[in-house]
Amino acid sequence: MARYAISDIHGCARTFKVLVLEQLQLKKTDELYLLGDYVNKGPDSKGVLDFIIHLQKQQYQVHCLRGNHDQMLLKATSKGESALNLSDQEKEMVLHNFGMHDFKKLPSNYANFIESLPFYLELPDYFLVHAGFDFHQTDLFSDKEAMLNIRHYEVDWDRLDNKRLLHGHTPTALHSIKKSVAHQDARINLDAGCVYYKNAAYGNMVALDLDTNLLNIQCNLDRPYNVRRKS
Repeated sequence: MARYAISDIHGCARTFKVLVLEQLQLKKTDELYLLGDYVNKGPDSKGVLDFIIHLQKQQYQVHCLRGNHDQMLLKATSKGESALNLSDQEKEMVLHNFGMHDFKKLPSNYANFIESLPFYLELPDYFLVHAGFDFHQTDLFSDKEAMLNIRHYEVDWDRLDNKRLLHGHTPTALHSIKKSVAHQDARINLDAGCVYYKNAAYGNMVALDLDTNLLNIQCNLDRPYNVRRKS
């Protein structure tokens, strides 16, 4: 049995599938942890969700967290496109990808999938979350906004029982992720900015083996598509 963690897929379905099926060669005895942001910005949000749901239906052990972009898409089913912090071009790409003309028409199976996602997971040796925790809060695990969106925070390791912390949310240069993994840092950001392929520092999706500390790297295979350059 192996355990892997991946974050911030952002509609890069082809890259995600190659990483999971060809690099990891995922088995039904393995555990795959996905740290959120399956949708938006990339070309095939629907394909990402379809692949995850397919794996789960085939009895693969795929455990998914909720990311801020997943939450935005869910909110748009009631609030409309104003809920999405995306460019007009990015919104149109998502609509076209799902074959709809209104975000309120997102098919219920996708909305229900997102609605079912937890905000964090605790393993015997790790805490997994999309963005992080606000350690100023009395109850770390009730602040959903922080778990989805927080960026700058210092970790109080006593409050995490000195378990390692894995998260995504903030695009990080691949060399920095490699350094964190090599040093076996207690906190590792797994967002290698796959969707931002136009920025030389990003454009990769990574999967960390939680037991061997091996980092699997897959460059973006979904290009070309229009995406805002990440500074």
